Amino acid sequence: MTGFAHVLKPGRIGTLELPNRVIMAPMGTEMGTPEGLFTAQEIAYYTERARGGTGLVMTGISAVSEDYETLNAGLCCVHTDAALPGLTALADSIHAVGGLVSLQLTAGLGRNINVIDPDRLPISASDNPHYADPSVLCRPLEIDEIHLLVRRFGEAAARAAAAGMDAIDIHGHTGYLIDQFMSACWNRRTDVYGGSVENRCRFATEIIAAVKANAPGLPVSFRLSVNHRFAGGRTTAEGQAIAVVLAAAGLDLIIADDGSYEAMDYYYLGDACMVPAARALKDVVSIPVMAVGNLTPENAEAALAAGDADFAGIGRGLIADPEWAGKLTAGDRADIRPCIRCNSMCVGNAFFALPLGCAVNPQVGFERERRVEKADVLKHVVVIGGGPGGLESARVAALRGHSVDLYEAGPQLGGVLLPAATPEFKKELRAMIGWWERQFTHLPVTVHLDTTIDADSLATFEADEIIVATGSLPLLPPIPGLDGANVIDVLDFHRGVPVGHSVVIAGGGLSGCDAALELAGQGCNVTIVELADELARDMIVINRITLLRELSEKGVRILTGHTVTSVDADGLTATGPDGAVHVTASTVIAAFGVRPNTALTLALEGRANVHPLGDCVHPAKVGEAINAAFLTALVL
Repeated sequence: MTGFAHVLKPGRIGTLELPNRVIMAPMGTEMGTPEGLFTAQEIAYYTERARGGTGLVMTGISAVSEDYETLNAGLCCVHTDAALPGLTALADSIHAVGGLVSLQLTAGLGRNINVIDPDRLPISASDNPHYADPSVLCRPLEIDEIHLLVRRFGEAAARAAAAGMDAIDIHGHTGYLIDQFMSACWNRRTDVYGGSVENRCRFATEIIAAVKANAPGLPVSFRLSVNHRFAGGRTTAEGQAIAVVLAAAGLDLIIADDGSYEAMDYYYLGDACMVPAARALKDVVSIPVMAVGNLTPENAEAALAAGDADFAGIGRGLIADPEWAGKLTAGDRADIRPCIRCNSMCVGNAFFALPLGCAVNPQVGFERERRVEKADVLKHVVVIGGGPGGLESARVAALRGHSVDLYEAGPQLGGVLLPAATPEFKKELRAMIGWWERQFTHLPVTVHLDTTIDADSLATFEADEIIVATGSLPLLPPIPGLDGANVIDVLDFHRGVPVGHSVVIAGGGLSGCDAALELAGQGCNVTIVELADELARDMIVINRITLLRELSEKGVRILTGHTVTSVDADGLTATGPDGAVHVTASTVIAAFGVRPNTALTLALEGRANVHPLGDCVHPAKVGEAINAAFLTALVL
């Protein structure tokens, strides 16, 4: 417990005693049945987090009603008794491993609903425009409809209590339906549910009362966006006023959030980004407050020690490592697998109604199927390439009992992660490399650096299985002048090759944009030239919104729809809709993308024991390479 005494100290929420202050923050999984019932897959996912030592596991949203809107298939519903068997199985499974569970209940998404039902308008507090399609106006709920939703909360709470849930959380943040009622920017009602803070909170306080009455003794929490973080949205002072009303209604815990759909700043936000929201609530309420938002063990401990919060809400960190709390308890901080905050398979999957996954933890959603067990026949496995695919395949193969030799041509492990992780906002990528290296210290993995392997190398003949993870090579189009002395590859820039004060980046994919952001932050004059009409087109939407805003704020010049036709000593020439333009720069960074490094795979062709993966098969994101590596090693 050294160093994390506050995080690991027992806590209390209402009548509920928690073994520590770590709470799994609510996150949707999209693992339910098409009818919205809990599945064995989802139960196994939550149970693994409870088994890992989490003080309280909170589920993702469960709808209390389908009277006025229907959530995406895969999200859970508890509006009928058909939900009881799944709820009971979830509670029993978590209790069997010594855990505690809270069921999050939602009134709905309102103007944020993912898919507009052509047969009925989306609902809201007032006639607000739908977030994704402002041409569609929401239908304001009638008073009798509000009363029905309150009653549905009571019915759902009774089911939760009957199923053995330990607590109930109310989904009230980020501009979803309850938040639309509480917020002056979305609530223009003139009845008892509009106007003053107390009136705008009436829907929420009636829900709290209904839950309390129908699940007596169960602690009730509420997640609140303290500040909406957009012009015209809720300010911190308004959030504090709302929190006071909610606390007086009988809450046992309030979860301090920030943001809204209008401010999706997930990707480049720093550590502990929402602790100030928790501090703001601690200043005005006496009930416990939970902080969320990129909490590491260190800054969670700091927030609790400073009195800025009473509990640490861990979301993506517990997706990446279900033993987050248990490893802290055991004194194994360095063994916690980092969340790299890529959002690609967690938040990103949710936007496409896909089941939750994880870039660095391929077992997410497959806790039953992807168990790493000792192999029946132990083998000598040779892994060629020390990038993310090679590192993960070596780790899993060794966990299965195989003897692994890992060969890396360069002086360090990490592959493309190493140069890609130079910006401060990507430090979690660097942490992943260190995590793999630490795992190897107690696994049968021998690492060989500065060692190039080809098809004739003795290592390939001594191996029972060969995993080829040689990565990719820069894609260099036949552009005159691209071999000039003032041209460097984007990875070389990240490796530390110096650049001038003015830089033009040829290629506006994620790598080029990240380089532009880093350079602009250093005070350089930066221009991006991109062939497509948009930058970073393959980036998930929530990350892309933030990236484009950051580039704009830092003054990066962007030329989309332009083709680079030549490079010279003074910059480059590109042709766009208005003809040719010359961009003057002292350094040109080539960021045209990558192509598979297939040389070794082709040289080993015909050998049955060769398993290529990652970028050497086709260029892939980090998460795709790690997941492919895990599956490859799992069956060796």
